[in-house]
Amino acid sequence: MNPFQPISISLSPNTEKDDIWLALKLIFHPWRWKKENSAIAGISDTRLEEEFKKYLGVKYAISFNSGRSAFLTILKSLDLKEGDEVLLQAFTCNAAVNPIIWSGLKPVYVDCDEKTFNIDIGDLKRKITPRSRVVMVQHTFGLPADLNEILEICRKNNLILIEDCAHSLGAEYYGKKIGTFGKAAFFSFSRDKVISSVYGGMAVTDDDNLAKKLREYQKEIGYPSNFWIFQQLLHPILMNYLILPTYSIFGKYLLVLLQWFQVLSKAVHWKEKRGEKPSYFPKKLPNALAILALNQFRKLERFNQHRKELSSFYYNELKELSSFELPPDPKNRKQIFLRFTLKHPKAHEIIKRAWAKNLLIGDWYECPISPHDTKLDKMEYKLGSCPKAEKLAKETLNLPTHINISKKEAQKIITFLKTL
Repeated sequence: MNPFQPISISLSPNTEKDDIWLALKLIFHPWRWKKENSAIAGISDTRLEEEFKKYLGVKYAISFNSGRSAFLTILKSLDLKEGDEVLLQAFTCNAAVNPIIWSGLKPVYVDCDEKTFNIDIGDLKRKITPRSRVVMVQHTFGLPADLNEILEICRKNNLILIEDCAHSLGAEYYGKKIGTFGKAAFFSFSRDKVISSVYGGMAVTDDDNLAKKLREYQKEIGYPSNFWIFQQLLHPILMNYLILPTYSIFGKYLLVLLQWFQVLSKAVHWKEKRGEKPSYFPKKLPNALAILALNQFRKLERFNQHRKELSSFYYNELKELSSFELPPDPKNRKQIFLRFTLKHPKAHEIIKRAWAKNLLIGDWYECPISPHDTKLDKMEYKLGSCPKAEKLAKETLNLPTHINISKKEAQKIITFLKTL
């Protein structure tokens, strides 16, 4: 391993040589960025949709340029009125909240379970009101939520269930794929998700009427700009050939500069931290990113098997350390460990010490709605409303499980943790 390259959890983690080469080739084929000629090579976003719905066993899969575009489009396609309530858990990202706000709906925050990091069933029941219309359930870090109970609550209260599967592509609940339980679900292909095309997302459903509206909406919104597409194609190339290899020398500063001058895009736009909508949401998934996503999707099983193996390694190495609380492994749930999340009363201090050693272990989520500089009032979140989520934000740290983390690198993390 390059001594200057960090052991990282989120800096373009999934990209392999074939992904980088694909992005490089696409840079020089701008005529393929938005819509490929179907007579020549087929249309990649359509192929991705077909393979995606076949994998999940759903009737419809509609692609977008991000998970929040997919979620926003789902909300816009439902028969909801301004001010209707969407219940969702705290201990999440503003990307899960903003589509609700942008749709003119009201987010209602539900606390989360301290063991599973998923929505607290008791608090969910308490926070249902006559204005409640939707429950959006997040399968945090790839661990499925308790869907049997949630579905029963939705049935009794006439609520629509939407699954947030940004962390959980490939996870299962009682042998059934996550994303197939609600009226609709959405997935993210962002730079640090299960599969990565820098930006990208998918909405899925078995509902004919909803699918028709989603497809119509997709046609209306159009593609993001060529410059935006160019930014995303540059990301894996610059990250892997320039920024990561020199990270501890000048790479981290170069990343900040490239984002400052908008050569590279940020994962979260500053507007989103204030509840505002950037111009590139919602948009269709451009062909160039569909090509990257399709290449990643075809490696999904290998990626998730690697995550499983690394997670077993972490479990075995850390189970004797009483200072850390390990993630749960509930029966009848196949979790994919997008990240291996530990609890420790001094989590943030540990993260800082690790970063000083070039071990960039993660801090998802360091506040009830991340990133840390998100304006909570703009998210309509009141401090104290979800005390378990706020406590977890101070006590959790994440270990990397992605395909570019080897057992040798994982051992370096373990060695560091054992010295604490």
